[in-house]
Amino acid sequence: MSRSSRRRLGASTALCLSLVLGLAPVAQAQTTSPTRQMADQMAADLVAKMTTEEKLDQLLNTAPAIPRLGVPAYNWWTESLHGALGSLPTTNFPEPVGLAATFDTDLVKDVGGAIGAEVRGLHTLARATGRMGRIGTALNTWSPNINIFRDPRWGRGQETYGEDPHLAARMGVAFVEGVQGPDPDLPQVIATPKHYAVHSGPESTRHHANVYVSRRDLEDTYLPAFRAAIVEAKAGSIMCAYNRIDGQPACASDMLLKDYLRTAWKFDGYVVSDCDAVKDINDNHKYAPDAATAVAAAVRAGVDNECNGATLTDTAGLSNRYRDALQQGLITIGDVDQALVRLYSARLRVGDLPGVRPVDTAPKAPSAVMTPEHEALALAASEKSLVLLKNDGLLPLKPGLRVAVIGPLGDATRVLRGNYSSALSAPPISVVEGLRRALPGAKVAYAPFGPSYTDGDKVPTTALRTSDGKPGLLARYYNPTETPPKRFEPGTFGDIVSKMRFADQPVVTRVEANVAARSLDLPAVLDHHRVVWTGFLVPPETGTYRLGLTGFNGEMKLDGKPFADLKKSGWGSLPTMKTIKLEKGRRYAIEVMSEAHALSGVDLVWKRVATDPTAELKAAAAQADVLVAVVGLTSDLEAEESPVEIPGFKGGDKTTLDIPADQQALLEQAKALGKPLVVVAMNGSPLNLSWAKDNAAAILEAWYPGQSGGLAIANVLTGKTNPSGRLPLTFYKSVEDLPPFGDYRMDGRTYRYFTGQPVYPFGYGLSYTRFDYAPLKVEPIKGDAGQGLRVTTTVRNVGQRAGDEVAQLYLNFPNSPGAPRVALRGFQRVSLKPGEAKSVTFSLSSRDLSSVDPDGVRQVMTGRYKVSVGAGQPDTGVPGRSAEFAVAKAVALPK
Repeated sequence: MSRSSRRRLGASTALCLSLVLGLAPVAQAQTTSPTRQMADQMAADLVAKMTTEEKLDQLLNTAPAIPRLGVPAYNWWTESLHGALGSLPTTNFPEPVGLAATFDTDLVKDVGGAIGAEVRGLHTLARATGRMGRIGTALNTWSPNINIFRDPRWGRGQETYGEDPHLAARMGVAFVEGVQGPDPDLPQVIATPKHYAVHSGPESTRHHANVYVSRRDLEDTYLPAFRAAIVEAKAGSIMCAYNRIDGQPACASDMLLKDYLRTAWKFDGYVVSDCDAVKDINDNHKYAPDAATAVAAAVRAGVDNECNGATLTDTAGLSNRYRDALQQGLITIGDVDQALVRLYSARLRVGDLPGVRPVDTAPKAPSAVMTPEHEALALAASEKSLVLLKNDGLLPLKPGLRVAVIGPLGDATRVLRGNYSSALSAPPISVVEGLRRALPGAKVAYAPFGPSYTDGDKVPTTALRTSDGKPGLLARYYNPTETPPKRFEPGTFGDIVSKMRFADQPVVTRVEANVAARSLDLPAVLDHHRVVWTGFLVPPETGTYRLGLTGFNGEMKLDGKPFADLKKSGWGSLPTMKTIKLEKGRRYAIEVMSEAHALSGVDLVWKRVATDPTAELKAAAAQADVLVAVVGLTSDLEAEESPVEIPGFKGGDKTTLDIPADQQALLEQAKALGKPLVVVAMNGSPLNLSWAKDNAAAILEAWYPGQSGGLAIANVLTGKTNPSGRLPLTFYKSVEDLPPFGDYRMDGRTYRYFTGQPVYPFGYGLSYTRFDYAPLKVEPIKGDAGQGLRVTTTVRNVGQRAGDEVAQLYLNFPNSPGAPRVALRGFQRVSLKPGEAKSVTFSLSSRDLSSVDPDGVRQVMTGRYKVSVGAGQPDTGVPGRSAEFAVAKAVALPK
């Protein structure tokens, strides 16, 4: 049977069930608002005035200006996964997997709102400085990532909201509503949920993988979060993925882009491709015979905007493929117009173009970006994201204890940011610095670790001085002697920029806090330029350091001699560092040069290390009452399509769940010294914590917690904050417990289908107080439980201090093929004082009560169900209550 025949058969089956049960087979059509109608009409009028050549150029992520129509340049490529990326320091919130651990949709909505405000502030700055058209200046954002973190090896899993479809859906809806604001027809910033769909590694195969997925897994696992973001949150955009699904590329998928997105979900926004995903249709998937056919397949399936990696180098002629497709009759001018009307309607509704709302040209970015309120929110989010996994009574740390912080991440700051984050944010707070702030007057020592793959923190402003003693470095910006072309003919970019010469005199000279790409706030500096930072490195302590550069297109001199060179470094490479002895207070002359050619990115990094880590550990432990070991990974190791290949990591993905061997050896040495051991884990994905579970006195999972992560960790360790995070992932012991990474079947994966024994289960997390639950009250909303259910309990704080409980509702389904073992269907965060009790009510819809059969039909099945509400999954030993109810009549649900 052909694939299309199977699809028709599946649709017919669902239709028959719907007719029998008297339900509509698809979502009801949305009513177009007057605002949307006006924007669409104005967009259509504007598009009608464009020439064909002008139209085709607008289909790429870099849409050039059309001066005769008053249309400014626009670059749709804007990132803000957990903080805006731009030319000013922005607020860095916890990595999304940490935000998921908060189980707090109100918080995530607030985070989204803060990010949206900062994205908008960066846009107004770019408009004022004339830097529109560059990455990070638009009024849309390619966030959130709501793929399901189905396998702990995936390097980009840290970007997601975890392994559960319900949790991912609720967090995704909250983020979209926060970013876009209260009116999706007049959004603050347009959100773009990604990567649609069935996308979660391996990174090494993403450009050519052909993923076959069952109808059950598609409907049950991979699509619910996207449906919620589109149908409920009204996301204005969506990004299609790299991979194929059942033979069709995601960006040319009739099933995804037509059947589900446009027909079933009534999506009326625009579709953007992942970067080079349209190019992959021909080059890697071999689904189309040539480039013209590839873009035609994408446009005809419903892709409106193509992200093409060649735009990073301002390559000319990228719209030629569309012209060829048009000339060959593979697409029509009507197809092009339809895409452009969607895109221009969006630009009108966000206020990039006048007519629907005023264009905000005030350069308010400094006052809108990284406000005190946003920084306080970042700290609160970090605190709520932390998950206490074990506590033998050592925590919270008692006043007066002497603390020794050990491990490579104890004084680290790069680890706080996670991936898809700006190198420019508030001064980051490490764990050792956080503990010193939280324990003023106490002795908090740090024992340096040996050289490690996790090394490479930005050299702070406090260690940099200009020649006249000011904090920071003197930056000089030089423009080319000849004006560079706006577009480079294919294959000429490298040769042209290698011959580019720069003026002898700088066009801008200013003091900057450190080495970083900042030029977008300088209207006099061209996209192609050279910048030279000079000054002095002044170490705060004498010792052995690893010092160097990270990024690309940079060189460094120390005391006038060449020290580091990034000529051979590519995107995603680990830092280029050398080991050197430095003296406290001595001024080391430093010069860093970098060239920006549309792209730029270089950082001056270092790490103080020990020549004898064991001796440092023993000396610190001898003077301490408790050891705090900060271990884990960084997002330079688990990453997106990375070139890094070291033990445990390949291409951005993990090959093991074990803690790096040198860190595991440190933990064992620390245990042998006989002092109580607290393990703080920083990571974006599950690690094997079984040794720590058996040997440490306490374990705190910290994720990549954002700019204030070290202070948040210290506040929890010292009891200033009661931990309240819960695991959004299953922590397994070994990859041997899991199916192959490239197998997208859900059987044996995540808590819903895993039948083994995890180290720590999904939903788990401890508190410094205790909670109890009253018996459940279960009431059908409309007479029969299948039409909806109301579940009520009372949560009481029976401990000695105030705290937050995350009440989680799980369903066990009738024994039927396709149903998960157990599934989260609700959660609420409750703040309670000692002795205080609150009533908690969950209202479950038919969709909440439904499951998916092997044919992909979603329905509320008949039979007996068990509902449980408690501090985690039922039957895992946590406080909670359960009750049973029955469904007498099946209820079919639309896609």
